[in-house]
Amino acid sequence: MRSLKIEVCCNTAADAFAAKQAGAARVELCSALALGGLTPSIGELSAARRAGIEIAAMVRPREGGFCYNGIEFETMRIDADALLRAGADGIVFGILYPDGTVDTARCAKMLEIIGDKTAVFHRAIDVTPDWRAAVDALCELGFDRILTSGQRPTAIEGAATIREMMDYAAGRIGILPGSGIRLENAEALMKQTGATELHVSMRAFHPDVSTAANPCIHFGGDYKQGYAAADVDTLRKLAALFSL
Repeated sequence: MRSLKIEVCCNTAADAFAAKQAGAARVELCSALALGGLTPSIGELSAARRAGIEIAAMVRPREGGFCYNGIEFETMRIDADALLRAGADGIVFGILYPDGTVDTARCAKMLEIIGDKTAVFHRAIDVTPDWRAAVDALCELGFDRILTSGQRPTAIEGAATIREMMDYAAGRIGILPGSGIRLENAEALMKQTGATELHVSMRAFHPDVSTAANPCIHFGGDYKQGYAAADVDTLRKLAALFSL
């Protein structure tokens, strides 16, 4: 059985502790997972560091696309510097030109801030018009890995393209499959892609009845009287499928 490195997409410091407990190798720390993941707070990162697990912090200033105005880009630079100073092991980000190609100029400026820490280009690659050109650009820039669903809504749907990406990258950069990975499809995805790392977000419902007195008011999320958090049991089952 091949070894598997599990990266867990975490919404909170509590998720990072759960990921560590389940045997994950690292976490991607975000806020607002319902929006695809935004920049986490310094407090969240500082608390998550106590879990004793490798942390790559998301830097994404807003939902929507990945072409940012000057103020948004400056915010990203400030956030990346602050997160690294607070102990992040790496930064996850992606910046595109209006035509969907990699904004190499701004990515280079972000990489100057990241320095020798890990740099991850996120699923912005999944909307680029030519992923091969994007992979070449990211390799030349010096990114460490790319998070991708193979330009499909889920990694299992994009498995063939992920395999092509891995073959095309030929060890120049890591290719990390993510999106829609479940306990029941993880092994098949590994076989189809040859991946040895998976990015997962396996979550379970946790009740919070503090709003029950007035159920007509909703404060966001998927549930009116609770929230989703990392599912330790399912993550453990995933780890048990492989020799870690």
